Amino acid sequence: MIEYLDIKNIAFQILGYPISYVELIATLFGLISVYFATKENILTWGTGIINEIFLYILFFQVQLYADMFLQIYFFLVTLYGWYNWKSNSTNNKIEKISFRNRILLALIILLSTFVLGFIFSNIHLYLKSYFKIQATYPFTDSFIMASSIVATILLAKKKIENWYMWIVNDMTCVLLYFKKGIYFLSIEYLIFLGIVFYGLYQWEKQIKND
Repeated sequence: MIEYLDIKNIAFQILGYPISYVELIATLFGLISVYFATKENILTWGTGIINEIFLYILFFQVQLYADMFLQIYFFLVTLYGWYNWKSNSTNNKIEKISFRNRILLALIILLSTFVLGFIFSNIHLYLKSYFKIQATYPFTDSFIMASSIVATILLAKKKIENWYMWIVNDMTCVLLYFKKGIYFLSIEYLIFLGIVFYGLYQWEKQIKND
């Protein structure tokens, strides 16, 4: 079973690109999870957990350490979001946040990107026994981490701004994963963009109906 977790273990090839079992499972459950989120379906959290586990394994092997640690956070917020949606299913409506809070969140993301980028740039020096290879694109990776953290919290609290943040986040992911040669995952995030726009449309419509 363990050998299937190695990115060198290939499930099949598409147009000459080898897709590992890890990347395949992570991609499929990521798509399913985002689709459920657009429908306000609580299953988004259960399928999200599977996506997070396999992305953690994948990102460690391609030295995207910020993305790797991000999956731990995702797992914890997924549990919170699952509980929050389930316990508040009757009164937890979609809402917007204030302009002031939008600016505050943007500043938090920028500051976090610089701090995390510095940390992950040097993590191979801090924890030599665990990270033997230097992180690649640490600041871009850290931006994805910071913006994803904020977006996931907003999703768990049913704030519509989460979709705007995912738009920026997914565009960044498409470029980064393509540069890293994780082409199947890059295509997944391109598909995510379409689903995110659909989710934004659905939530906007729900706000008007409420």
